[in-house]
Amino acid sequence: MLRTDLPKVVSKTVPGPKTLDLIKRKEQAVPKALCGATYPVSIVRGEGAMFEDLDGNRFLDWIGGVGVLNIGYSNEEVVGVIKAQAEKYTHTIFNIIGHEGYIELAEKFNEIVPVKGDAKKTYFVNSGAEADENAIKVAKAFTKKSNVICFSGAFHGRTNLTMALTAKKAYSLGMGPFPAGIYRAEFPNMYHAPKGYSYDEAIQYYIQKIYQVFDEATPANEVACILVEPIQGEGGFIPAPIEWVKAVRKICDDNGILLIADEVQCGNCRSGHYFVSEMWAEAGAAPDILTTAKSMGAGMPISAVCARAEIMDSVIPGTIGGTYAGNPVSCAAALKTMEIYKEEKYTEKAKHIGEVVSAGFKELMKKYPVIGDVRGIGAMLGVEFVKDPGTKEPYGEFVSVMIKHALQMGLLLENAGTNGNVIRFLAPLCMTDEQMEKGLEIYETAITKAMDELGLL
Repeated sequence: MLRTDLPKVVSKTVPGPKTLDLIKRKEQAVPKALCGATYPVSIVRGEGAMFEDLDGNRFLDWIGGVGVLNIGYSNEEVVGVIKAQAEKYTHTIFNIIGHEGYIELAEKFNEIVPVKGDAKKTYFVNSGAEADENAIKVAKAFTKKSNVICFSGAFHGRTNLTMALTAKKAYSLGMGPFPAGIYRAEFPNMYHAPKGYSYDEAIQYYIQKIYQVFDEATPANEVACILVEPIQGEGGFIPAPIEWVKAVRKICDDNGILLIADEVQCGNCRSGHYFVSEMWAEAGAAPDILTTAKSMGAGMPISAVCARAEIMDSVIPGTIGGTYAGNPVSCAAALKTMEIYKEEKYTEKAKHIGEVVSAGFKELMKKYPVIGDVRGIGAMLGVEFVKDPGTKEPYGEFVSVMIKHALQMGLLLENAGTNGNVIRFLAPLCMTDEQMEKGLEIYETAITKAMDELGLL
């Protein structure tokens, strides 16, 4: 059964002949911007953490749709509710015709979302970028202020506003002009903190960078919100230190600024908590607004914006919502996914996978000096590759070569980080222990093959 299989490449190379034919068709039919050569793979079916391609090759997926497949491919219960809902009706525009699935899902989110306040409200849109953009709209409506602070390494999407928020400009080349009022502070990357600083000194350094924005870019009294990823995704899988988060919370409180937690990628059990912001709340630093998407709907397009009622009800009618927002089929999938996460203790699955894989990565770091850092929370982990452990110079070329070799052995990996020198770990949380161990075995073999190709052995 594919769900419990191990990776196996049966074609001589990847891509096999059938997939190669599909790639040729793709190049003729689809914009070149979507036809990169890094992942010459196709899919005919997927189960759990595994998928099979047109040529019969079986791959272990450690990308998980870039964080979408925490529950895995083709969960039978989710597929069942999707079919059942589609037989009733597939669409209403919620602004005109309400449906119970939307309201029930909002109620369930309001019970668990760790934002400030007792009475909470939630609404739904279609993607992570939409959720972030809508969160900023809500913050501006509530504060009556216009500016936004985001961070180095941030990724928030590909709409015009979220491209402006996203730090890596490779995602927005030639797409300007962008909205005004976006200002950037330095995110606390503790591995790359100023040389010679202690941990506490580094935290203070990064806190001061926010005050520097107030001094040099935008006065604090003109800032509507500060937007933070609790664990940066594209930026390199960098967790925000809780001491820094507490300081940001105080800055927001002192200046009438709303704190937004972007849990698009790190939410929905990935971290070993339903939301990373639960840890913020425990430390007295709960966000005002939380956004999430990706693994919320088991692959169906849906995202959420959550805040206390006072904030939500400040929004002018007509300024939020959308044609497909809160689609009934997506809501049904999200309700069932949430139920499974709780009943099958997916937060515990994430902790278990995180402990085993993190320990495996740290053993590899002892053996191979090309690994500079292993970091993350739960089963959202990043491994940073460097040319030299002392200088910490990024080694993006190594990562590219390593990904290529892993693919030929049936393991799907993806890079991250400003310099493309981090390999992210986002495997489905339903992965078996045997698959996990096989993945670690292939991972190490890919390291040695990359070292050999690049003359490091």
